Amino acid sequence: MIEIRRATEADLEAIVRMLADDQLGSTRDSAEDLTPYLKAFKEIEADPANLLVVAADGAEVVGTLQLTIIPGLARSGALRGLVEAVRVRSDQRGKRVGEQLMQWSIDESRRRGCALVQLTSDNKRVDAHRFYDRLGFVASHTGFKLLL
Repeated sequence: MIEIRRATEADLEAIVRMLADDQLGSTRDSAEDLTPYLKAFKEIEADPANLLVVAADGAEVVGTLQLTIIPGLARSGALRGLVEAVRVRSDQRGKRVGEQLMQWSIDESRRRGCALVQLTSDNKRVDAHRFYDRLGFVASHTGFKLLL
């Protein structure tokens, strides 16, 4: 049975390995040096608006995502849940781990009073788009990024 829980520092290497084991992440992430990831983990952990969670099957970390609660003026001052860095370990894909993680993020966003949950997904992630469509997400916007 999968347990969704807050990530701990002990989970960090497994999380980074999932980030790197990805068609896009393989070019930008690596578990060789965890120093920058540890710094980021501590910043996330210190911010009550951010939740880094893992899906665990017993002692094994099999998935992860980050949920950020964003206050805003739009929609009459509505809160938004922003989902980032959704990953499922490659040998666990197709076993509904991602679905459980996303349902957790929706439930947690609702519990915190959010009016909506949003995410972005790279245009190259066609399978992920079908997954989010199946969960009821609507591709209603075009996202833009500027690398700094």
